[in-house]
Amino acid sequence: MSSTRINSQRETGSTTPATDPNFRAPRRRRRSSLLAAGLFLAVLPLRSCAVGPDFVSPEAPQEAGYSAGRGIGVTVSAPVAGGVAQRLAHGRDIPGEWWRLFRSKQVSALVAEAIENHPDIVAAEAALRRAREIAEADAASFLPQASNTSIGATRQQISTAQFGGFSTSSSSTSASSSSSSAEPLRFSLFNTNVGVSFTPDVFGKTARTVEGDLAAAEQQRFQLEATYLTLTANVVTAAIADASYASQIKVTRDLISAYQSQLDLLQKRFDLGAIALSDVVSERALLAQAQATLPPLEKARAQMRDQLMAYLGRFPNADRGEAVDLDSLHLPKELPLSLPSKLVRQRPDIRSAESQLHQASANVGVATANMLPQLTLSATGGSQSPSLNQLITPQTAVYNLGASVAAQSFDGGGLFHKREANVAALEQASAQYRSTVINAFRNVADALQAVKHDAETLRAQVAAEKAAAESLTIVQNQYTGGLTTYATVLNAEQTLLNARINRVKAQAARYSDTTALLQALGGGWWNRVDETPASQPRPTDLIATSPIAAGVRAVMEDAENAR
Repeated sequence: MSSTRINSQRETGSTTPATDPNFRAPRRRRRSSLLAAGLFLAVLPLRSCAVGPDFVSPEAPQEAGYSAGRGIGVTVSAPVAGGVAQRLAHGRDIPGEWWRLFRSKQVSALVAEAIENHPDIVAAEAALRRAREIAEADAASFLPQASNTSIGATRQQISTAQFGGFSTSSSSTSASSSSSSAEPLRFSLFNTNVGVSFTPDVFGKTARTVEGDLAAAEQQRFQLEATYLTLTANVVTAAIADASYASQIKVTRDLISAYQSQLDLLQKRFDLGAIALSDVVSERALLAQAQATLPPLEKARAQMRDQLMAYLGRFPNADRGEAVDLDSLHLPKELPLSLPSKLVRQRPDIRSAESQLHQASANVGVATANMLPQLTLSATGGSQSPSLNQLITPQTAVYNLGASVAAQSFDGGGLFHKREANVAALEQASAQYRSTVINAFRNVADALQAVKHDAETLRAQVAAEKAAAESLTIVQNQYTGGLTTYATVLNAEQTLLNARINRVKAQAARYSDTTALLQALGGGWWNRVDETPASQPRPTDLIATSPIAAGVRAVMEDAENAR
């Protein structure tokens, strides 16, 4: 397992971070400074005046459950690999590397390779970094903006005639002569200039914008977790399906070999005149039917191998033949089952829908603030001097201060309807959140029913296979004694083939059911660290690296935690 993708599982007690109602995702460590504390005090009063709804996380549904009747306790067992009885451990935490419950080194190796190589992981981390960079960029609006910073020097020459450079006591003729012979005026001028503007967040437009950005970043973070969960579950499921096809192919080939031996024996008996030709032809037809079932199985396995290679981030021609033996897998005897009230904090899709709801709420605040006046403070300052050594002195300083209030006087109701559109989007996000929660509970309920009924199916298939094998032995002996027709033998052989194939499918279904249940419960992402530095903003500019930016983030994080 690559340490750059998944860290070791953290120890957990009876209360886990994800199931704790006060759980908050780990955030980057804040840098403390007096400047950050000052910014906090400056922005907090403005933050409290933000217009629009204050987002509150939806409460977990108290009446929701996984079953209309009595819950599943212990599944039935079967005397075959994958037939162990499973008990549901209510309230038990899910390990971060849940696939290790199968105790297969090959499965763990496949999952590790997929996490390290699959481009969907890289894309999800890049999307998360993009969302965080947008939040960093918009947070810069909390600070004054300096522009038009310049330092200049000019050398000028002007005619003295511009300043009346002629004698008043001379005649017009002598004045003209004096003017034409006057020396031009030459001088140098040095100047500095900087313009600063600041828009106080009086109505919380910037605060709501950054709040929405942070919610969008959280949504991308849970999309990353969903990508991890989907990829790991797909790898495990594909490996199990590949093992199932391999076992079905082996069973079919073994029976084809047995049919071929039986056909050879019948052919010899026919040559001796002991049986009719119809018996030989019937066995030959059964052999052909069994052989016809082999290519579809091989096709299905080949396509599943291609799918598995895609999950591993490989091309089809890079298949090195790694495979999982179905009989080598171990079915966990205890299955963790989260309490219904905790499921909404564990499912990445629910957390993602909640973040989208949060973003929609913040957008209503932004649209509301756009309808209100915006105050802008501006200032320009600098210095001008004919001498460089006197440029930075009080006597040469120049400045200009200004303030303006801008508001939309008439827009035909455009801003109002934009706000109403965001209100409708908030209602849509709320309905979508509830739909996601309902589907999540349905996924868990379906997985629980599959765990129960597929265990019963496997036990029935094992019994059917045993009965089919005994029946074939009996009718073969009866046929040898002349007590039955060969058609009865053929029917018994076909029944045994189907029973063995169905038993293999039922075995694989038990492992797939466990995978589906753990996936439906969230996959234990809270017990892993999936993010890498590729998902973090780049500290390459002043805003990202300064204590002021840390203070801005602290303000927003505290405002978020206060909800």
